[in-house]
Amino acid sequence: MENSVSPTVISRRRALTAAGGVLAGAALAAHAAPAFAAGSSDADAIVVGGGLAGLVATAELAAAGRKVLLLDQEPETNLGGQAFWSFGGLFLVDSDEQRLMGIKDSRELAWQDWLGAAGFDRGVGDPAGQDHWARKWAEAYVDFAAGEKRSWLYGLGVRWFPIVGWAERGGGLADGHGNSVPRFHVTWGTGPAVVEPFEKRVRAAVADGKVTFRFRHRVDEIVRTGGAVTGVRGAVLEPSTAARGKASSRTVAGDFELRAPVVIVTSGGIGANHDLVRQNWPARLGSPPKFMVTGVPAHVDGRMLGITEAAGGRIVNPDRMWHYTEGLRNYDPIWANHGIRILPGPSSMWFDATGKRFSAPDLPGYDTLHTLKSITDTGYDYSWFVTTQKIIAKEFALSGSEQNPDLTNKDVWMLLSRIWQTPEPIEKFKKNGVDFVVASTLSELVTGMNKLTGDGLIDLADLKRQIDARDREIDNPYTKDVQVMGIRNALAYTGDSLSRTAPIHKILDAGAGPLIAVRLNILTRKTLGGLQTDLSGRVLDATGTAIPGLYAAGEVAGFGGGGVHGYRSLEGTFLGGCLFSGRQAGRAAAAAI
Repeated sequence: MENSVSPTVISRRRALTAAGGVLAGAALAAHAAPAFAAGSSDADAIVVGGGLAGLVATAELAAAGRKVLLLDQEPETNLGGQAFWSFGGLFLVDSDEQRLMGIKDSRELAWQDWLGAAGFDRGVGDPAGQDHWARKWAEAYVDFAAGEKRSWLYGLGVRWFPIVGWAERGGGLADGHGNSVPRFHVTWGTGPAVVEPFEKRVRAAVADGKVTFRFRHRVDEIVRTGGAVTGVRGAVLEPSTAARGKASSRTVAGDFELRAPVVIVTSGGIGANHDLVRQNWPARLGSPPKFMVTGVPAHVDGRMLGITEAAGGRIVNPDRMWHYTEGLRNYDPIWANHGIRILPGPSSMWFDATGKRFSAPDLPGYDTLHTLKSITDTGYDYSWFVTTQKIIAKEFALSGSEQNPDLTNKDVWMLLSRIWQTPEPIEKFKKNGVDFVVASTLSELVTGMNKLTGDGLIDLADLKRQIDARDREIDNPYTKDVQVMGIRNALAYTGDSLSRTAPIHKILDAGAGPLIAVRLNILTRKTLGGLQTDLSGRVLDATGTAIPGLYAAGEVAGFGGGGVHGYRSLEGTFLGGCLFSGRQAGRAAAAAI
């Protein structure tokens, strides 16, 4: 099937994305300069966006001796973009860390898993197909993850926590969605440690005169002259002292125009723009939630998608997206409507808003988008974990570098303290978070759950019946409960038994308490579609022809090719996609100049 997205959805999407760019460009048209003169330039390349992909591309250009202007609408405090806030998870295949944990992985197994997750079905064999370049990027990325990715990063000083995590387990068939083995490598130092080596390289290039930062420069137009990209125009925003992640002013202080034979767009996705998320929401995921929490800062607004489309770039797979189902409202928000994701272990029981237990594969950590559809099908935009203190102490982790001070600060003693106590960030959310209910009895828990939502949907007798049924399955090593099987499977992996899975026990075991219910909100995060690019990162137009001088990398390009993940992610692949696509685009652009 070439395209399951209706023309109406695409046109709405284009209208919205273009609104941020085309209209902004029109506002500047009255005083914009004529088209740039051939042969005149301010740099060899302009990179639009100072996130991870932009830093990697800039570092590669500078290493090749090219002069680069790195533009970002945000102040310098936001250098590194979303990657700074990340948990630092990276998808690696047959790594030293996996072998240390006794994990047998291979490029072939990883490619099988990737294809099962991606489900590429939109003109893979057709050069004009939406998935044609996406699949080529996917194969190249799996080769990278199984090849030089680790050694390249290791040579730059990146290190990893030795226990490999097992994300997106799938819960289906061998050739279906999910990771067959643990592949989620947590960077020692989390997201900031992934950003650090590239920021250092770029800052060194600044000191050498090869790179110039232009913060508070908002691009409103990509300029083409004679068919080729020749630079950008936009607005200079007033200076801002906003802290990292905080919204900054959009007051215009002036305008600019900059010339270069190459422009690389690395501006991110649409996750903070809920209007765009809802406009592109596919029917296969049910109805868009009325309420969502936001997993990315406000500047992740999708503007450059419309601006690049106006310059001739083709947007593909706009309906593919990745949102989490385990979002918490941050009691101490950094950006508006700030959401934090629980990265759960396998033991919490998962119920819909009415108190009905989800079935496989809607289990914690198994199939994110299938569970998202199951939640939206209920007609409610939230669900529940019912769990115990014993489970959250061992199994709950929170997304975000700021929520993991032990890993982020490389504090071994604090990390070891997880063995005998619940991590402090979890306890703070349990105490201060509006989504937590803590009780000593199930009756008190249900009362608290109904009070929290005001819906009165949870029936005590029915909830107890379901929990008792699950608890009876713990009494012997045989079971028909898929989740209980999964817990035992997790405990067979040394990494999970050491750090991510609590000893199996009954939910209503008084010794494991108190009981805890967690209201889970939908959390916006990643754009899986985007600008279609070839393997050099060159942006393609509607005919499949590369636009001279125009490149894209990172989330704005669907992490490569306009959708390297297809329909689903295997996790640990977003940072990796920024690294790989930024490197590809930077090297190819340097060679082309």
